[in-house]
Amino acid sequence: MALDRDVLTTGEVAKICNVAPRTVSKWFDSGQIKGYRIPGSKDRRIPVSELVRFMKEHGIPLDGVISGSLRVLVVDDDKEVVDVLKRVLAEQTDYEIATATGSFEAGLLCERLRPHVVLINLHMDGSNGADIAGLIRDSDSTQLTRVIGMSGKLTDGQMHALRGSGFDGFLKKPFQVRQVISAIEEVSNIAA
Repeated sequence: MALDRDVLTTGEVAKICNVAPRTVSKWFDSGQIKGYRIPGSKDRRIPVSELVRFMKEHGIPLDGVISGSLRVLVVDDDKEVVDVLKRVLAEQTDYEIATATGSFEAGLLCERLRPHVVLINLHMDGSNGADIAGLIRDSDSTQLTRVIGMSGKLTDGQMHALRGSGFDGFLKKPFQVRQVISAIEEVSNIAA
């Protein structure tokens, strides 16, 4: 089930959580999961951000939330790196690839595309990759987005320390394309 929308029906939530629709209705009616009713109807709607909160709180795996083509956003101020990654990933995977060469453009694309994975250069001119990762984590619309930092300057210890700053994985430059695909698969739990 692709989550390109902000709100889901109880049936859609039931499929994602692998339960019966009646179970989701009970969660809703008891206040365990928040949402709203359609005026003049008994139909319920649950915001995706609320579903993610509920799933995390109750230890329900988020695997069922991401499906369809994996959307990947590559953010690097080195146009050559962006172009090569876009071309090679498009040739070797069925990912939907978008690119940005600056933090403002990356922010706009994150809100519009809601990528499943963002590959971001930690050392772009005029931006801090850790700050961008934090903004992705703080936005309701990108709660499910996984962030992979790319750097040729960090030690293993520094990369490990950044995990608490919103990063799900790291790639050390220079890297092979297979390493990029493996990192994307690892953080998204989806095979190419």
